[in-house]
Amino acid sequence: MSTKGSLLTEDSYIVAAGRRLRVRKLTHPNSDVEYSRPTLVFLHEGLGSIEMWHDFPAILAANTACDCLIYDRWGHGKSDPLDVQRTLRYVHDEALDSLPEVLENSHVHDAILIGHSDGGSIALIFAAEHPETVRGIISEAAHVFVEEITLVGIREALDIFNSTDLKQKLARYHGVNTEGIFRAWHETWLQPEFKIWDIQDCLPKIRCPVLVIQGEDDQYGTAAQVQAITTQVTGPSKALLIPNCAHVPHREAKDMVAQEMTEFILGLL
Repeated sequence: MSTKGSLLTEDSYIVAAGRRLRVRKLTHPNSDVEYSRPTLVFLHEGLGSIEMWHDFPAILAANTACDCLIYDRWGHGKSDPLDVQRTLRYVHDEALDSLPEVLENSHVHDAILIGHSDGGSIALIFAAEHPETVRGIISEAAHVFVEEITLVGIREALDIFNSTDLKQKLARYHGVNTEGIFRAWHETWLQPEFKIWDIQDCLPKIRCPVLVIQGEDDQYGTAAQVQAITTQVTGPSKALLIPNCAHVPHREAKDMVAQEMTEFILGLL
């Protein structure tokens, strides 16, 4: 347990879907003032972890006086390693089997989900099935169907992993999980059967407000993903396409994204 600024930071482990996962809680000293505020739940990307969000959760916590929950999914960071081959439904498994238990075991019953890439897809699926828990969604570079640009980007990432120091850089966050999580990520997406992966059927069931963010230069997806989400969810939605920005808007356009997310979150309070 540590204190960063006025935020209390606490790391612990919980069990969800039979796996031991590391979670981090950021507690704001004013989070219970005036009225109960939702918890900001951060869902990382396909190669992400708690630390790869850097200080972004703390910024949003300070701006909104909301507590935050961040966790390493199975196979990521310091959570249990992957010990079986991923199925083509791994995103659904995370959304429907693991995330509900993460929230229950962390005593989170009122959430704003902030999901990046795979995490954004997980947020959308979960919200469709558990509307009573989700006050709002921030979807950042999420996928709702497979595009050729995504597969090209993953093939290029494999080349970079094999020919540069990318493995060593990822190992700073994933340690012994590095090789396993990278292989699971690219092998699953590049399976021929995965081309038909599509979660658009869940979108009409989403009734809460949704902020959809994507970089115009995203190497893993086009604006068609944004359009699919904003036109098919039932609740109010806002699209934010950021110029000169690729796949990680909260890092590449940090100030703008922090401001937009803060305004969206405060609007839900």
